[in-house]
Amino acid sequence: MAQEFFRYETPYGRPRQRTNYFAWTLAILFLTGFAFVAWLGSFYVFWQPERPDSYRLLKKLHRIDPPRRFELTAAPAGEFLNPKQLHDRYAPLGEAELSKTNSELARNYIRNFQQVHGLVPYVVGRFRIIDVHQLGAADVFTSGMVALAAAIDNGEVLLEHVYPADRRDIPLMRQTLAPGLEIKLERTHDISAVIHADRSADGRVLVTAMPLLYGTYTVTRGTGTFTLEPPLDLNLAAGWPLFKREALRAAEDRYAQLRQTEPASPGSIAFPGITPSGTPPPSENQLVRVEQAIAIETPASTPPPPPSKGAKPTPVGKAGRIAKNQKSTATPSATPIQVAKINSPAPTLSTTPLQKFTESSPTPNPSATAALPADGAALASTAGGGNWKTYPPGKMPVGRLIAAADLGAVADRGLSGERTYLKGQFVVNFADANKAVLRPRSRMPDSVMFLTGGNSTRIIVEYPTGYLPPKPGSVVSRDEVRPFEVTEVRKQEDGQLNVFAREIMQP
Repeated sequence: MAQEFFRYETPYGRPRQRTNYFAWTLAILFLTGFAFVAWLGSFYVFWQPERPDSYRLLKKLHRIDPPRRFELTAAPAGEFLNPKQLHDRYAPLGEAELSKTNSELARNYIRNFQQVHGLVPYVVGRFRIIDVHQLGAADVFTSGMVALAAAIDNGEVLLEHVYPADRRDIPLMRQTLAPGLEIKLERTHDISAVIHADRSADGRVLVTAMPLLYGTYTVTRGTGTFTLEPPLDLNLAAGWPLFKREALRAAEDRYAQLRQTEPASPGSIAFPGITPSGTPPPSENQLVRVEQAIAIETPASTPPPPPSKGAKPTPVGKAGRIAKNQKSTATPSATPIQVAKINSPAPTLSTTPLQKFTESSPTPNPSATAALPADGAALASTAGGGNWKTYPPGKMPVGRLIAAADLGAVADRGLSGERTYLKGQFVVNFADANKAVLRPRSRMPDSVMFLTGGNSTRIIVEYPTGYLPPKPGSVVSRDEVRPFEVTEVRKQEDGQLNVFAREIMQP
């Protein structure tokens, strides 16, 4: 009976197997370890691109952007250090601190200074070239030249100034960058960022600097110019500095022999243990950056038609508001604006952007000079400061008040012939004699701003004669009582907003 009862169940039955908990435990532990190693590996690679192996992997994954050519008014916020300040900053650092600092400097350069904590160090001062070296495959930068120079007023500081360029310009660069030539770096023309710092056994500091403008250079007593180009690739495995110990010692010996054949002069380089007597006079021959300007063609002016009989002049409101159906563009000048090629380290001159001139705005000067950057946006402003009417707080003419979030809509439809005022909180990225470059302040961290593209608004503010622009890194707050006056908003193809504004408030 029992056999008859179980005869249909036996063919479908399967022997019950025991679960191997040990094998499952090993598999889970292996997957956990793999996830942990992957997380550490991603942190090691993505957050330390200055390491040679990380840089090569990120280049293969197309996660490294090529070095960017900056404009003078769009350079990263930084501080300008003379040779003494450079020595005071890097000489006291220990080996571990100097290694950490160099990693941060190289990382900022590789990331195009997108996620910088603090201010970028820039080099200013006078240096004299000791030796030059042609860059090749065995160097960090594979094409161009590097000049080894000594500070004229501080013999404890040496400078490696990198000039990355196409190989076709190397013969001219070798002829131009000769030992004894003076390099003068000024904050109004040169943005040379420190990307590495080294300390020799005798206590001297060797700083490697890269000109972020990648401009055109020439000498004051010579012919021919050469133009720098951002490097396409970096060979980080070559190591820093560019002048190794043996090459540095040989360069100093050659330069010492060269100096023995020259008569002593007050402008000679100060060596350790010798205190220079006074400030050396300016050199007869200097390496200067040339600002190539683009000519601006203005249409020929058309004489206005004679007023008809009985016609009344167009009224203007008491508060300076433009009447309806009246265009507010400036009358073009009959004389085209002449643009000169700047061959000296004088400040770059430029005209203000096209503005709406009312009874409170001065007539534009047709003889002013202008300079446009490569992207076509006139970011430079009048060198000596402008002259326009300023108002007490809250007493400016009637206009429309907007915030930084509304600038995109203004760029799409224009200013619509009415005064536009800007309020909000802004961070100063750059400041010059009469202008400052601001960006809207946000509470989001820099990494989030970089990923979301929320920091794509650049506000170029001009200040009248006698005004002092705010310092880089400071915060500027403006409300409905003390706003900026917006003169023009331009939107580039990549979404970058260039907002031109001016200070109209009395201090």
